Amino acid sequence: MENHKEKILVVDDESAVRRILKTRLSMIGYNVVTASDGIGAIEAFAEAEPDLIILDVMMPQGDGYYVCKEIRKESQVPIIMLTALGDVADRITGLQFGADDYLIKPFSPKELEARIRCILRRVKKNSPTPVCSGVIKIGSLSIDTNKRRVSVGNRNLRLTGIEFELLELLLSKSGTAISRSDILKEIWGYDPRRHGDLRVVDVHVSRLRSKIETDPRQPEFIITERGTGYLFRRIVDLPKAAGA
Repeated sequence: MENHKEKILVVDDESAVRRILKTRLSMIGYNVVTASDGIGAIEAFAEAEPDLIILDVMMPQGDGYYVCKEIRKESQVPIIMLTALGDVADRITGLQFGADDYLIKPFSPKELEARIRCILRRVKKNSPTPVCSGVIKIGSLSIDTNKRRVSVGNRNLRLTGIEFELLELLLSKSGTAISRSDILKEIWGYDPRRHGDLRVVDVHVSRLRSKIETDPRQPEFIITERGTGYLFRRIVDLPKAAGA
């Protein structure tokens, strides 16, 4: 039986970028489909059902932010955004719309390939050895680690895969600060090469807070430890994983 090839959708309005990425990614075993603009990206996503999307920001007929926002309405497929924008605030906008990671153009194809492998490996393993198992209730916040569901009161929250894994990691070490560098290595699978890489962690923590905290500016659950990183408030009765 032929092994399943993971499918990657490459979206970029530069034909040279599409050609290079399709050639390189196909050579290392991926099934690659391409699109050149925002409308084409959404159509290709619906038709191809990719395992991962590489998405350029600056494109005609709907930029990458628009495409990311539309896809996130119905799917948590991993998205890596490519951006040539110079301002840091602009570069992380894609993360705020739900992208998993980003690379700045011009980028190293080898670095992109490494990021792809890390993300797909994370999706495949899907937290196989959780440190806790069951339903955790802290005030109005309820976290079902088995069903990967989170709610506040009677309201179910829609967390991305990255956001849930970030929450689960912080829960696993409740009461202990985890550095941004360690979070990046644990969740995204690579070491920070530049200070800007750590902004990926900050943005996802901010998104997670906006969903679970009553007042994200004065968080009750996810606390910032200056000079260290982030911690989840200490939980005394954290349920144990099966076999732990």
